[in-house]
Amino acid sequence: MHRLEDLEAFVAILDEGSFTAAARALRRSLQSVSRSLATLEENIGVELVRRTTRRSHPTEAGRRFYSRIRPALLEITDAGAEASNQRAEPVGLLRISAPVLFAPVHVVPALAEFLERYPKIEVELSLSDRFLDLVENGIDLAVRIGDLPDSELKARRLGALRRVVYGSPTYFAKHGRPGHPGELADHQCLVRRLDVMSEAWPFQIDGELRTIRVSGRLRTDSTAATYSAAALGLGLGFTPLWQVRDLVERGELEIVLAEYETQKVPIHAVTPAAKIPLPAARLFAEHLARRLSPANLEGHR
Repeated sequence: MHRLEDLEAFVAILDEGSFTAAARALRRSLQSVSRSLATLEENIGVELVRRTTRRSHPTEAGRRFYSRIRPALLEITDAGAEASNQRAEPVGLLRISAPVLFAPVHVVPALAEFLERYPKIEVELSLSDRFLDLVENGIDLAVRIGDLPDSELKARRLGALRRVVYGSPTYFAKHGRPGHPGELADHQCLVRRLDVMSEAWPFQIDGELRTIRVSGRLRTDSTAATYSAAALGLGLGFTPLWQVRDLVERGELEIVLAEYETQKVPIHAVTPAAKIPLPAARLFAEHLARRLSPANLEGHR
């Protein structure tokens, strides 16, 4: 029988992308996490994780094992949380904040299942792309995309988002497909006017994280306008895959430069550090984590 701490270490290594990040997330030493993985691989008899100097990648056996183990670990956590609740059934009002575009696609469907399961819970859902002060705004749980700034908030990793460069078949027929990020200077790029980084797209080039300056004739502050413009052949876009997944599956957009993609953008559920999280907040975070699998976010089969 595999030890729970060894399974937790294995899942954390893949979730966080490295041994160091996994040790930090688990609040264990790097040596302890390394020993846990070595013990697990010895017990199973196969290599699960291939180590590199910068990142740790699952082997094919590791990917299959991860897909079975991660949901099971979440169920164990969920069962423990339910057993520790003072009430047999959580009740009361749960205030949630979530990103504007992400919430309707992923948070609201999760809420529909959650409210069906727990009929005595009520929810107030606020949509904002800003990192609001949880205490000041009376928020019990916030869903946040991107690296978290240093703070005292309690955070639980829910999943991660793949970011892609995309364009339409019409555009590629006229202008060709870029084979390297450096070639983007010769292409029309659709720039979302969100911040100064909107014109600097990140890539992994020769083992290093580099940003490439892009430009184009069309700039917009609307994400939806960017997708539409790209589908009409006006240029190349850059965004998390889930936002254009349907267009890609229908063949209206195609992904390029996949071999230069950076590590995925994390998704977290955060709660105020100054108080014990509401049972409902903890349960919803666990429920949402189960839904945010790579298959749901990226359409893997």
